[in-house]
Amino acid sequence: MTTTPDPADLRFPAEALLTEPAVEEVIPVGEDVPVKRRSNSQWADVWRRYKRNKLAMVGLGVIGVLFVLAVVGQFLAPYDPFEQNLINTLEGPSADHWFGTDELGRDLFSGLLYGLRLAFIVGLSVMVGSLLIGVTLGAIAGYLGGAMDSLLMRITDVFLAFPYLIAAIILIRAFDPGRQHVYPVVIVLVVLAWPTTGRLMRGQVLAAREAEYVEAARSIGAPGPRIVLRHILPNSIAPVLVYAFTGIGVAIVSMAGLSFLGIGVPTDEPEWGRMIAAGFKFFQVPGSSYLWVFPSIAIVITVLAFAFVADGLRDSLDPKLR
Repeated sequence: MTTTPDPADLRFPAEALLTEPAVEEVIPVGEDVPVKRRSNSQWADVWRRYKRNKLAMVGLGVIGVLFVLAVVGQFLAPYDPFEQNLINTLEGPSADHWFGTDELGRDLFSGLLYGLRLAFIVGLSVMVGSLLIGVTLGAIAGYLGGAMDSLLMRITDVFLAFPYLIAAIILIRAFDPGRQHVYPVVIVLVVLAWPTTGRLMRGQVLAAREAEYVEAARSIGAPGPRIVLRHILPNSIAPVLVYAFTGIGVAIVSMAGLSFLGIGVPTDEPEWGRMIAAGFKFFQVPGSSYLWVFPSIAIVITVLAFAFVADGLRDSLDPKLR
């Protein structure tokens, strides 16, 4: 016999109707729980790729140390690099003179620190000067084209036609006959370095001026200088920057080569190339090889450091290597 349930048994308790159902709390991501987001900016991405290159990081660290030494080297130098002590001439490395003394008794380590500051001044000045001239003229030639492009490129051909070292010697002798200052060396090296920078910049601008984003900027009436500065230049400057860092090492070697030949800096200036030339006079004297070995090592380390940094920039800025 089937029993019919009492309707009172089918009623829900009043507490059940008044009680809200349990809902699992969902924490919105990024509000209550902070989430660390990776920066998607272009330069942050470039830095991440740059850090993967171990040699580039070593070069950057070496340049940082050398730059600090160049800035505060005059306070760290144990002796005055110009002070002569004829009693301690040609003294080998010792506790008093870490790198020895030259034929006039001047401390070689103090002279190397002074030469380091001079190398940074010349190298960075040549880089900035060649970038300002080369990037400006190269961008103008590449964007305008036509007669302006032909004129500027023929001018660069004239400069590139001369052998680099011979042209530097002729120009320095013409600008600074006999007086020997470092400023004409900087000016001459800038004059000889900007044509390569300008030609490289011109090629990059020629490739970028036909891009779709440039055509879109022209279609909305953007003026030419704005297109170059805001659109073409940021997308074309990477190879020029890589070459510029390589050019710092080239400028340092060029100044050392000119000083080795007795051209450029004053005769009594503690410059690395002139120090090597002074040490070569005692090349066959036993125990005097430190006179040219230490300046040569300083040049090699500095130039290699800038080369490693330039190589790392090339790999991190090249979109094909991402």
